[in-house]
Amino acid sequence: MNTDLLVLGGGIAGCAAAITAADQGLSVVLVAKDELGLSNTGWAQGGIIGLPGEEEGDSPALLAEDILKAGAGLCRPEAVKMLAEEGPGLCRSFLWERLGVPFDTDGDGDPAPTAEAAHSARRIYHAKDATGAAIQARLSEAVKTHPKITVRENLCLVDLLTSPHHAVDPRRIYESPRVQGAYLFNETTGRMETIFATRTVLATGGLGYLYLHTTNPPSATGDGLAAAYRAHARIVNCEFVQFHPTALFIPGKPRQLLTEALRGEGGILLNAKGERFMARYAPEQMELAPRDVVSRAIFQEMAERGESCAYLDLKPVAAKLDLEAHFPNILAACRAEGIEPLKQPIPVVPAAHYFCGGVLVDLDGRTSLDGLFAAGEVACTGLHGANRLASTSLLEGLLWGTRAAKAAIADIQGGASAPVPTDFNPWQGPADPEDTDPLLIEQDWNQVRSTLWNYAGIVRSQDRLERAHNDFGYLGHRIETFYRQARLSRPLLELRAGMICAKLIIKAALQNPASRGCHFRVD
Repeated sequence: MNTDLLVLGGGIAGCAAAITAADQGLSVVLVAKDELGLSNTGWAQGGIIGLPGEEEGDSPALLAEDILKAGAGLCRPEAVKMLAEEGPGLCRSFLWERLGVPFDTDGDGDPAPTAEAAHSARRIYHAKDATGAAIQARLSEAVKTHPKITVRENLCLVDLLTSPHHAVDPRRIYESPRVQGAYLFNETTGRMETIFATRTVLATGGLGYLYLHTTNPPSATGDGLAAAYRAHARIVNCEFVQFHPTALFIPGKPRQLLTEALRGEGGILLNAKGERFMARYAPEQMELAPRDVVSRAIFQEMAERGESCAYLDLKPVAAKLDLEAHFPNILAACRAEGIEPLKQPIPVVPAAHYFCGGVLVDLDGRTSLDGLFAAGEVACTGLHGANRLASTSLLEGLLWGTRAAKAAIADIQGGASAPVPTDFNPWQGPADPEDTDPLLIEQDWNQVRSTLWNYAGIVRSQDRLERAHNDFGYLGHRIETFYRQARLSRPLLELRAGMICAKLIIKAALQNPASRGCHFRVD
């Protein structure tokens, strides 16, 4: 295939980029790893930042101040300023007015903002406790029905197509590196496909599945970050992996996110003795402290007392809100496990939630590689710094997705030309591939996930990180050898990508001896 714009990823960043470019007449191919809509965007519960100023005393300046505080001194000021000034208005015009996302409304029919931890005002638009699903549904519908967008589902990113690396003519080695599309594995047919593009937007999401406990879906294996690394894009801040403080703890079952809004509306944290403990860790903000502070507090309480979890008490919330109306999905998930949130505290543990690092981009989503843009969780805009403020991620994906598309449009209208397919080598795999043993893949994943959780999780040290580095040195070599000899499959591609990303996290954490934000060194 050949297209003006190739968008890799079907979450809010990818869909926003695709719609923006297609509206201006560009031909767009949007690639989704699964069926369109199965992304981290769809899993987001809490909300997205609405228009500052609707609530008395709120403003873009106050929003920026909140983001900077959460980011622990590492935020990029110009990125924070741009999102605070442009983002909320885009949320309203693009999601509310154009796409008709069904945010909860007040008596006048406008979105009714709620509060969340570390925000100084009630500015979060939400659709009960399934905001991401509501946004994703409208985005997917708009993408599928747009005449200029071709949607390709169940394609797994293998590599970014680059010149001169994949070029036929060896003399192109003298040219500057340029991304010209992607090699993709078709899970349905078992074949490799090549899509050539004048410009490419990387919007493949995060890497939460690399950790033993995570709120992310199993597809969050860092495919885009690994591909960008292999193409030699500049990557930064990989040590900053944010852990969400409250995931539903049911032994032997996947962790399910319990939205920040529960604490924003008054939920309190208790230990196994029923004691409220946040006053010992953040006496001024209590449960509304930034996520890294709350996660470490829960971790410390569990470690000191030998407890397997902490508890979230919703009785203060129930006293002022109709929980059935505001958080129906969370109540249903708890009740399915025999927990009645209206009568008893909910068992919770921290879980890997969001990657604050990624492929470095500017304010228009441009990466260090010509022809490649990035947006969403795979990108590092500098907005989050060392720790993400709640409900900024969806807005960041929306803003940088649209800005990346506009920059790509300008490039193409300015004369950027499409690559010629005959100028590039076809994908080449092993001549006599081995079949992949699923048991080997599962065992390697278990080692990656448990090692990251134990040695590069909420609390880190030099000894733990060095052990992980040494363990991953051997494991990474073994997985890469396996990849080069085996028959391609999605599980093998995800394992290879996950291993590369795990090594990036460990290397960055080793190189940064200072505790900051969600990178916490006990030494």
